[in-house]
Amino acid sequence: MRPRPPGPILEATVIGSWSLPGWFENFVAQVAESPSRFGPLDREEAVRDAVLVVVEDQARAGLERITDGEVQRVDFNLGFYEFLTGLERLPQARLLGPPAHDQRSKFLALNKIEAPRGLGTVEEYQRFRAVTTAFAKWPVPGAYTLSGCIDGGEIYPDRHAVTEALIPIVNAELKALVASGVDFVQLDEPSFACHPGEADRFLDVIARTVEGVDAYISMHMCFGNYRARAVGWRSYASLFPQIGRVKVDQLALEFASREMAELDLLNQLPDSIDVAIGVVDVKNTWIEPASLVASRIDQAMKFVGPDRLSVTPDCGFSQTARHVAKAKAKALVDGARLVRAKLGRDV
Repeated sequence: MRPRPPGPILEATVIGSWSLPGWFENFVAQVAESPSRFGPLDREEAVRDAVLVVVEDQARAGLERITDGEVQRVDFNLGFYEFLTGLERLPQARLLGPPAHDQRSKFLALNKIEAPRGLGTVEEYQRFRAVTTAFAKWPVPGAYTLSGCIDGGEIYPDRHAVTEALIPIVNAELKALVASGVDFVQLDEPSFACHPGEADRFLDVIARTVEGVDAYISMHMCFGNYRARAVGWRSYASLFPQIGRVKVDQLALEFASREMAELDLLNQLPDSIDVAIGVVDVKNTWIEPASLVASRIDQAMKFVGPDRLSVTPDCGFSQTARHVAKAKAKALVDGARLVRAKLGRDV
């Protein structure tokens, strides 16, 4: 296992996404409605400006490891299907009623799935680095999570076969990111937390996904956050203790929305695995006081030492109002600083 790249103990960071600035969300909608109105330079300027804005948001909040807010992609994973060939977008099955996960885009495999241009994350990282030298992490959805939106049709018999087709694609993307300068990658695999039960298969998928990737690797497993809704039973218990054998350096787990339930499971992890704990809830709009954030960190330190802990929101902020995201991020940072000061390690 690799040591975490330079940064403070109890590093305050994000999971990946950030709230879209209102003007940029409006711009994206206009491009979708009338693409001929905007040339490639217009689109590039808007994307670069959006990256600059969310980087500034995170810096002002005091976050110590940041991303581009995933503003360069559609949702945390939906934009990646545009880079995959062999797929056809399916009509959305439900348009009316409360928004939920069954309204996410679905695709049908018509041919072998390939990514001849990669998945676009290197270009994302280059735009990000054009505006900041801050400590960064770069999230990429894992093969099993990406497979969840794909019907294998006559090409792939089941979801596991689709996953197998995606493993080398994700592995190549992670290696390309490392080659471009990324030293901290995050594999987003919430689907494993939402569909547990095959631990050995899961561990094998992860091992082959990250094979040969020379970076510090975190794996994020939440319970879904589309339209601020979970998608599965919110318990990690069935993943333990087997998850301790996973070939990553850090697990990023959701706790705040569950009032810090199951923290004791962290006792079952080997000392070689770090943990990023979710201490602010992205599914509500209440701003946690810094003192509560500090209390949650204290609870986690009963099971994992501070040198192995990072603090995060439960999930990305893409489904959270921007003013709420900024306030929650500030509370996250302030709570971590309170605990560091108490430990005498506030620098």
